[in-house]
Amino acid sequence: MNKALSGLGLAMRAGKLVTGDEVVLKAIRSAEAKLVIVAGDASANTQKKYRDKCGTYKVPLMVGFDRDMLGSSVGKPERVVLALTDQGFADMVRKAIAKTSEVEYIE
Repeated sequence: MNKALSGLGLAMRAGKLVTGDEVVLKAIRSAEAKLVIVAGDASANTQKKYRDKCGTYKVPLMVGFDRDMLGSSVGKPERVVLALTDQGFADMVRKAIAKTSEVEYIE
C-alpha cells in the first residue's frame, strides 16, 4: 500500500477523517475539510458535484484511486468520498500523492 493510503488510515484512526456524502458536504460547507478525495471510479455526476462544491468553498480536491482502495485504506467497505479535517494530515497525503501516478486530478 502506498504512503498516501497509509496516511488516510492513520488519519481515520486519529479521528481526522470523515467519510460519506452528507458528512463530507457538511465539512466542506463549515470549512472543516482541508482536503477532499473522490474515487476515480465515482460517477461523473459525483465528481462534478464535489469539483463544484470544493471550488466554491476553496477546498483542495483530489480525484484518484478507486473506491475499493479508499475503503480498505480506512478500514471500511467501499468509499467514494473522504475528507481530511486536519491540515497536517492533508499536507502529508498531498505530498505522498504528488509522487504517485494513481491520481488523475488535483486542484
